[in-house]
Amino acid sequence: RVRAVLKPTLDLLVGIPSVVYGLWGVLFIVPLVRDRIGPWADQTLGQVIPFFSRINPSGYGLLSAGFVLGVMVFPLVVVVTEEVMRSTPREVREAALCLGATRWEATKLIVRRQALGGVLAAVVLGLSRAFGETLAVMMLIGNTVKTPQSLFDTAYSLPALIANNYGEMMSVPLYESALMGAALMLLVVVLVFNVLARLVIVRIQRTV
Repeated sequence: RVRAVLKPTLDLLVGIPSVVYGLWGVLFIVPLVRDRIGPWADQTLGQVIPFFSRINPSGYGLLSAGFVLGVMVFPLVVVVTEEVMRSTPREVREAALCLGATRWEATKLIVRRQALGGVLAAVVLGLSRAFGETLAVMMLIGNTVKTPQSLFDTAYSLPALIANNYGEMMSVPLYESALMGAALMLLVVVLVFNVLARLVIVRIQRTV
């Protein structure tokens, strides 16, 4: 019964356009960070750990963008994980039940091990989407070219940098080269991350 409610909801969340997530972040998450989370973190943790100090009081920054990215990616990971778990051969589950295991023990000890590679692949898929996300991050991160000094500070992601400047600055050869370099760097980072993750998945599948 719970699955009958959650599955359509998660499928709906996966299909929502990123601009809607960005707008939700601007209307709800940014004010929450600005008025509630930022002052609380600055007073309780900022005096001890500078990374939690509220350098930027506007609410736009790493925390707001990261929170919305997490909300965007989480349903995708859950949906793919659920599909992987359900695709585990029925015979494996039934064999565990025949040996006296409960349904929970069969899921925990057998199905989870069988599906571990697929679950990691789902996490990699979600992180890859987060790496390449442009619009929602561009609306929330502040788009300031600098090294962030705090969790609440503004920054500039590579996809947002490319999207903001690709059209108007392409007439400047040096700037065009810089944007192409940023795109290449983003491609290499995502590619290396996926290759390493694939190697880890293959290694885990061999040990299962």
